[in-house]
Amino acid sequence: MSGLLTRKRPKPTINIVPLMDVLTILIFFFLVSMQFKEMTTLNLTLPTIESAGKNEFPDKIQISIDEEGVVFLENKQVEIEELKGVISNLSDLSNDIPVLIRAHNLTPLETVTDVMDACRLNGLSKIRLQSR
Repeated sequence: MSGLLTRKRPKPTINIVPLMDVLTILIFFFLVSMQFKEMTTLNLTLPTIESAGKNEFPDKIQISIDEEGVVFLENKQVEIEELKGVISNLSDLSNDIPVLIRAHNLTPLETVTDVMDACRLNGLSKIRLQSR
């Protein structure tokens, strides 16, 4: 009679199938929502339109400084005082315009800080320095 009443208990196990399902879904979610670096150099020949973009202000300001400290605003050479005037006019439109400063590695630090100071004094605080 004692042999009829004893049952073997199953060994406790951990079911990892639901865990693997959740991990797979998370991996797919992160792969789909990942932002990839946008390509900035494409060899495209675009048609010219005379009235294109006349009423829009730029989505970012690009300031380049070469190794002698010469400042370029959107690939046009400008003096620091002229740059301050342009930045002042743009900051009147919006303070959310990002500024991208591209400086040569031999550029004097004083020139870079002058450009950054001109931007900050006019309310443009979204400043990025681009490096290689």
